[in-house]
Amino acid sequence: MLATTLDIDAVAAFLGAADLRSFTRAAEALGTTQSLVSTRVKRLEEALGRALLQRHPRLVKLTAEGERFVPAARELLAAHERARAAFTEEPERIAIGISEQAVGADAPALLARLFGHDPTLVISLRIERSSLLDAAFERGEIDIAVMLRIGAGRTGETLRHDAFGWFAAPTLTRDPSEPLPLVSLMTECALRRHAIEALGQGGLRWREAFVGGGMAAVVAAVEGGLGVTPLAARIAPLGAVDVGRDWGLPVLGSSEVVLRSNVATPRANAFVRELAAAFRGPVQRLQAQRLPVQPLGNSSPISR
Repeated sequence: MLATTLDIDAVAAFLGAADLRSFTRAAEALGTTQSLVSTRVKRLEEALGRALLQRHPRLVKLTAEGERFVPAARELLAAHERARAAFTEEPERIAIGISEQAVGADAPALLARLFGHDPTLVISLRIERSSLLDAAFERGEIDIAVMLRIGAGRTGETLRHDAFGWFAAPTLTRDPSEPLPLVSLMTECALRRHAIEALGQGGLRWREAFVGGGMAAVVAAVEGGLGVTPLAARIAPLGAVDVGRDWGLPVLGSSEVVLRSNVATPRANAFVRELAAAFRGPVQRLQAQRLPVQPLGNSSPISR
């Protein structure tokens, strides 16, 4: 016989594990332990009489029954949060800044999940380049900043390290006698400057092929074969290939995704935990392929 009531903590544990695909990251987001998250999910599965999650050594996946349960679970958790806040006099407000190069083209999905974490929070969001967000945080204009950092910077919690690559459409070919067509997010982008400096140090010519106003525009330019873009491998467009090694392009190294926060209340800190866990989680669909080797001959580097 199925249970007549559901444990709200167990439902939250299930959603955390389902969203973050990990009991460990769900525990981080919920401020508890991995074993307790696992126990709560198991208790929920027993109460429903259904297996909701498939356990794998490095990944957690939804079963078909789990996918059916997710919408109802979200509604239940949202209703619970609204009920808890029914007599709150003032809504809590949080100002967040996120670098688009830290989250990539998956920003809408990530933000939808985060905004649904606590429907009673009033969240204002800025998506700007990292240098502007860092300055805004220093001025106290935003409470939380998630930024891409290349080299040294101010204090903050490192959420992950991202390796850079040179990404292009699989159909794009390289003509060593022509300047490298460069696709950039924006002219003021620190990664763009880093890539241009690396090309210059390697004696490679380049030309501006496209400057986009956002990651969606960059993805469209790359998929359309307009040129090559320097990006963190984690957020490379689906289907793009890393052509750096095969085209003889300079190694770009890696960066950090850093979180800075000055929130103090329990609800805001819970949101920060959820945010940090989301950025630490895997992005399976964004894993780039490697371009089959295309010989470039013995041509010497082209001076810029």
